[in-house]
Amino acid sequence: MNVKSFFKLQEKGTTVKTEILAGITTFMTMAYVLAVQPSAIVGFDGNTFVDINGVVISKEAISVTCALISGLITLLMGFYANVPFALSCGMGTNFMFGALLQSNTLSFGAIMSITLISGVIFVILTIFGVRDLIVKAIPRNIKTAIGSAIGFYIAYLGFKNSGIGKFENGIELGSLRDPAVLLAIGGLFLIAILTAYRVNGAILIGIVVVTLVGIPLGVTTLPGNVVKAPNFSDMGNIMFAFDFKSLLTPETIVYVFIAFCGDFFSTLGTVLGVGAKAGMLDKDGNMEDIQKPFLVDAIGTCVGAFTGNTTITTFVESSAGVEAGGKTGLTSVTTAVLFGIMMFFAPLFLAIPNAATGPALIFVGYLMMSGIKDLDLSDFSDSFGSVIMILFVVFSGSIANGIAAGILAHIIIKVATRKYKDLHPVMYVLAIPLIFYFIFK
Repeated sequence: MNVKSFFKLQEKGTTVKTEILAGITTFMTMAYVLAVQPSAIVGFDGNTFVDINGVVISKEAISVTCALISGLITLLMGFYANVPFALSCGMGTNFMFGALLQSNTLSFGAIMSITLISGVIFVILTIFGVRDLIVKAIPRNIKTAIGSAIGFYIAYLGFKNSGIGKFENGIELGSLRDPAVLLAIGGLFLIAILTAYRVNGAILIGIVVVTLVGIPLGVTTLPGNVVKAPNFSDMGNIMFAFDFKSLLTPETIVYVFIAFCGDFFSTLGTVLGVGAKAGMLDKDGNMEDIQKPFLVDAIGTCVGAFTGNTTITTFVESSAGVEAGGKTGLTSVTTAVLFGIMMFFAPLFLAIPNAATGPALIFVGYLMMSGIKDLDLSDFSDSFGSVIMILFVVFSGSIANGIAAGILAHIIIKVATRKYKDLHPVMYVLAIPLIFYFIFK
């Protein structure tokens, strides 16, 4: 295969060297997912979790399959769509599903079933080209609030699991005499300062520094091995682990909606945002062959469910590779190869303490909640539901509660103020399972 002609490097005005360096840059900015995803699913205490069906889920297996699926789907993005976009487990739905798993509300198989269903819906909508219908059906403020609300939830988990905040009896500041807490605070400032100086991989650097400093302080426990072949027995527990019989509840529709919306609108915003930086949009802000990255993203979620991974989505961190000069799928292929290599370094990621992942979560939360600036508060009937959504997520500690309450509040206030024509018919249909969600909760 002629690399230059296949990826159209000359046509795009780039070189093999530039694309490879851009791919490395993208990987550096999003490799933190390999440390965060295992804790999101299994929890921050312990390396294994046994679900209500007796399925043993290990952090090592989650880390390895996360690296595997990130590599495979990013590789597909590079070869099929020929764009510099990388994919992995999306932040937000992973923590929602992790909380449901750890509270024994859902089995691991049920979570994978919901993820698969949301992915199939995404694939169907992409194939039939009804992307614009979904964009129009969900109000702009609601779409904005979903991302911001999830950001607040992720930041909350960062505060809680790092020990910076205590939430047993109200909200309290953690003990500043605890080395882990001080390390977490230092890690947060380190990530923020590096970001202010536009250093690529700021989150990953913060995680690495806190982990290393934590060794002499007794916060970090060194692994016995640095390199380890994937444990196929552990991976077998979480692959093809579907539990469809547990989905016959009103809550299922809510979870599918959240998983789908989180993936769909994240992909839409990321593809257009990164595409704009890469000069891929026309004068009307449209991207040629946009259905290709959408289809890869949707397929990623489906395949991810088979491998024991929550929603797979295009990462906004891809913009770092674009800023480094990446313009084609060769950038994605480079990132994919690095993810593949990381399958053999799971022990390193398991050694990362909560004091290191906590600041990363707070910062990822900040990045997601910053979208709140786009909320239009000029019309009360347009903004009320969005604010309710964010408040419910924050004070009930549940993404599902918040999104369901926010959408219902938006519908109720629109109908009550006789602005029911502002609502797309899809919103009225969606209200039915959301009402049952609260009735049977």
